[in-house]
Amino acid sequence: MSAPPTPSSRPVVTEREARRVAEAAREQDWRKPSFAKELFLGRFRLDLIHPHPLPADEDVQRGEEFLAKLRDFCETKIDPAVIERDARIPDEVIDGLKELGALGMKIDTRYGGLGLTQVYYNKALALAGSVSPAVGALLSAHQSIGVPQPLKQFGTREQKERFLPRCARTDISAFLLTEPDVGSDPARLATTAVPDGDDYVLDGVKLWTTNGVVADLLVVMARVPKSEGHPGGITAFVVEAASEGVTVENRNAFMGLRGIENGVTRFHRVRVPAAHRIGPEGAGLKIALTTLNTGRLSLPAMCAGAGKWCLKIAREWSAAREQWGKPVALHEAVGSKIAFIAATTFALEAVLDLSSQMADEDRNDIRIEAALAKLYGSEMAWLMADHLVQIRGGRGFETAASLAARGERAVPAEQILRDLRINRIFEGSTEIMHLLIAREAVDAHLSVAGDLIDPDKSLAEKARAGANAGVFYAKWLPKLVTGAGQLPNAYGEFRHEVDLSGHLRYVERAARKLARSTFYAMSRWQGRMETKQGFLGRIVDIGAELFAMSAACVRAELLRSRGDHGREAYQLADAFCRQARIRVEELFTRLWTNTDDLDRTLVKGVLSGTYTWLEEGVLDPSGDGPWIADTGPSPVPREDVRRVIEKTQGAAEPDA
Repeated sequence: MSAPPTPSSRPVVTEREARRVAEAAREQDWRKPSFAKELFLGRFRLDLIHPHPLPADEDVQRGEEFLAKLRDFCETKIDPAVIERDARIPDEVIDGLKELGALGMKIDTRYGGLGLTQVYYNKALALAGSVSPAVGALLSAHQSIGVPQPLKQFGTREQKERFLPRCARTDISAFLLTEPDVGSDPARLATTAVPDGDDYVLDGVKLWTTNGVVADLLVVMARVPKSEGHPGGITAFVVEAASEGVTVENRNAFMGLRGIENGVTRFHRVRVPAAHRIGPEGAGLKIALTTLNTGRLSLPAMCAGAGKWCLKIAREWSAAREQWGKPVALHEAVGSKIAFIAATTFALEAVLDLSSQMADEDRNDIRIEAALAKLYGSEMAWLMADHLVQIRGGRGFETAASLAARGERAVPAEQILRDLRINRIFEGSTEIMHLLIAREAVDAHLSVAGDLIDPDKSLAEKARAGANAGVFYAKWLPKLVTGAGQLPNAYGEFRHEVDLSGHLRYVERAARKLARSTFYAMSRWQGRMETKQGFLGRIVDIGAELFAMSAACVRAELLRSRGDHGREAYQLADAFCRQARIRVEELFTRLWTNTDDLDRTLVKGVLSGTYTWLEEGVLDPSGDGPWIADTGPSPVPREDVRRVIEKTQGAAEPDA
């Protein structure tokens, strides 16, 4: 059998081509309603989220039973200080998680999994992540974006029967998309999968492969060259990590998540059976993005858990620590930070549970809700951790090991700050999430008026688009003038000892204002709208705040109706909404009053070297080497640092 050709050099693509690839991978149809999409269009569809959806009784029972086992395991078998000290999760902990069934939380029971709902999967991640964020990352990367999720949605029956039982009990999986020179721009993907008989031959390098150092199974995105019988394009494959030619060249180290098994993986003429291809050729990026729709909910789960821990430590410490004759919590400067942590934790859990339950019910399209949950959760959790460090003062900056060494409680406040920082980058950075959500938020506008601002369209096509847009906006714009938010008695069912109805009226009014602002911006900038990333980011942030306000109110009413801390829940929701409204008003002001144009000019000057004199007077401690590592074929095979999890003595054999 002849050897396949050496992979070509990295693809060179234009900005337009890159955008075309990303657009083609979008799930473009909206077959189900979306609360968040309607919100961006100025329509406050409270009926889509209220009454708050609830899980079935059997799902609750199964989920609570597993949470009890997981809690016991985390309390008795996981020592987070050891993971932080040694920068690795011990083999016996990973074996214990396998025996517990934690690898198969989201996998159907027919394949040996636990079959938990998204709600309880997220509760489990929050619990495990509160003990060790590295353990939370291990479980999340395996199930949220690793082999189980894409196979669940796109795999064949044979693939599910072959791989899912392994993923449920014995095999760890990883997701490999990013490359040293490819992040959020997949059009430049360089890893190739060349057809060769009944196989594909993979060549390339993947970076930041979470779980990749210990994985048994990999989901790999590679570019299939177009040829006779092969449409080609970015394609997804399941790859055995032990295959010949797979080398883990480096285990990466980070400022946080010290126990994470994240590395650099090289594929050198790795043969992968065609039967291991997920979906058709060219569908890989769509599979990846669709997988992330619900996979993104794992990050806000751990962010909500972090908020709960921050609140606990802030409460206990601020009551014990006295300054100027009273606990520091009673000083307004500290108390405002505690109030922010408490109110925001309530809202994050509300956003998470609402989005997760909607994902379980599958009645709504939650791609925007999941993205907003990830964006909002990662940003707010980081702020809460930063506030906790400030509340703890010098002890917040001191490591837990140092605190213990001098006889104080080993509170890892500085660690959680380091561990949470990556969530603003994981699975789509904040900046990319702004653009992704903004694209979905303006989808209705582009669907009716997109040809008007497309320079490639003919005059006839622009004329047709103009006529269609005229019909759409003639019906839509008048609805943005008045609404229920202007009726003093609207949403009266949220008026109790604490009145939340005014906050929902505010959300309704603000949603219409948000839609009007978006329309005005499109009219003003037209084809240049996509370059106004500062404006689009603020539009998305307003939508995120309005979504969180809505979720907080709905959750408070659910708890009140069930007699479950309802009064306190209303107080927390009221505090959060009042805080959020201040942020929303500031964002609305900054839509039109900002320094975006000035900043853009300044950046051009920085890049051209105009201000290099400002850098004088310091030394750069950075080492030598290229900014981006060479990903070409390695002349000398590097040492394989893949870590094989050794089965601990006495561990029971997992069930088949």
